[in-house]
Amino acid sequence: MTANDEPGVGVATVGIVGASGYGGAELVRLLDRHDGMEVSVLAAHSAAGRPVVDLFPNLPDHGTFDDIDLDRLGDLDLVFVATPDGPALDLVPQLAAAGTKVVDLSAAFRLPADVYEAFYGRAHPDPTSTPATYGLTEFARHEVAAATIVANPGCYVTTGLLSLVPLAGLLDLATLVVDGKSGTSGAGRGLADGMHVSHVAGSIGAYGVAGHRHTGELEVHLGALGGVARPTISFTPHLVPMVRGLLTTSVASLAPGVGADDLRDALHDAYDREPFVTVLPPGRQPVTKAVVGSNSCQVAVAFDPRTGRATMTSVTDNLVKGAAGQAIQNANLMLGLDEAMGLPTIGTYP
Repeated sequence: MTANDEPGVGVATVGIVGASGYGGAELVRLLDRHDGMEVSVLAAHSAAGRPVVDLFPNLPDHGTFDDIDLDRLGDLDLVFVATPDGPALDLVPQLAAAGTKVVDLSAAFRLPADVYEAFYGRAHPDPTSTPATYGLTEFARHEVAAATIVANPGCYVTTGLLSLVPLAGLLDLATLVVDGKSGTSGAGRGLADGMHVSHVAGSIGAYGVAGHRHTGELEVHLGALGGVARPTISFTPHLVPMVRGLLTTSVASLAPGVGADDLRDALHDAYDREPFVTVLPPGRQPVTKAVVGSNSCQVAVAFDPRTGRATMTSVTDNLVKGAAGQAIQNANLMLGLDEAMGLPTIGTYP
């Protein structure tokens, strides 16, 4: 299948804007064998006209990147927008107005305007907020299925929330501290001095300390999805010397009357019937290598009776469950398809 092939009968036509980025390329890879969607447009800005294989040698049969043509995109069933916030803020409302469903992988519509301004340092240009459904799929299936625009969660937030939402009412959220560690692909394909292999290899460091933009997203949606008042969270991300994979480690005291068994039971109640989230047994901890290449998430919880605190750990592939895979999971629901269609559940190991 190439971007210029005619779609099959009964197959949804989709486009990818921002197809030259890592998230866009991962969408192409995953959709290449999807039985219910066919990619008709691979649009990029600066890479328009370049062969796809020039940037991504694992995608050899996809011709060249297309220009961003609103008329052509507006004729599709669904468009994945994998651009930075700025282009998404302009493009997403126009596509929705044309009747095209949109899954937006940027942060443009994940937050209320006031929270966006507080954490992104600029006023939201659409303060009335184009209506969008926050697409943490496991907790928003019905809303996603009925949505025109889905705001795909961020990779750190997806990973953290999957371990925290089922436990929100069982923890003292005033004590919650979240630590995140991501591979370098989370920074995108753009060139940056700090991403040189000579700088990141054999090193680890924190960034965005005391105010990383994903903090607001964690707070808003842990409150909304967990059915609790919006908490105030200390969140610190770290860059680790690997390409893919993301780990969050969250620590909090328990709410009064809550025990370790309550935590484990809540995770099992939430996820035992889920296709993409696995609760690990006591004594086992998630590792990023186990989920690389898959749309899966592994979560675990451990209670320390000495400190009275619980530790929640969670891993995803930041480009799959943390971005492109979750976007396809949401798109499947929006198009009336099986939620798991086209999405791998087993990672590549070792």
